[in-house]
Amino acid sequence: MRPPSLYSHVASKNALYDAMFEQAWSECLAVMSERARNLPGTPRAVLRSLAATFFDFCIEDLARFQLMNQRIVIGFEPSDDAYAPSVATMAVFRKALAELEVREQQDVDLCVAIIGGLIDAQLANDPGGDRWRRLLDRAVDMFAENVGL
Repeated sequence: MRPPSLYSHVASKNALYDAMFEQAWSECLAVMSERARNLPGTPRAVLRSLAATFFDFCIEDLARFQLMNQRIVIGFEPSDDAYAPSVATMAVFRKALAELEVREQQDVDLCVAIIGGLIDAQLANDPGGDRWRRLLDRAVDMFAENVGL
């Protein structure tokens, strides 16, 4: 496909990024929602399961992860419609945490940062490997200990 024919399908390069962003987060929402419907029985197992599901989804595709979670495209900001699946995905995660009595914004933020940091490290330092993936349960357990689970 040549660029002129591509733009007969989308209005601009940013519109293409917007559609890709929405698709990526919609796929993530489906995966995370399915996981949330089938969670294990203990709080730490719930956290581990959700973290592993998001981690594994993200490391499947570096370009998708970067578009979803890093500001790599200068001048691109997703539209409200494209951003909605991201917000919904976070709502699934927040609901699961709230059911574990983890409700403080700083605790949610810390959990997100821990998982995201391990994803970043995996993709940057051992793409295709499992060096940082192997640390995920340990990091989740440290977080769980910190919030009293």
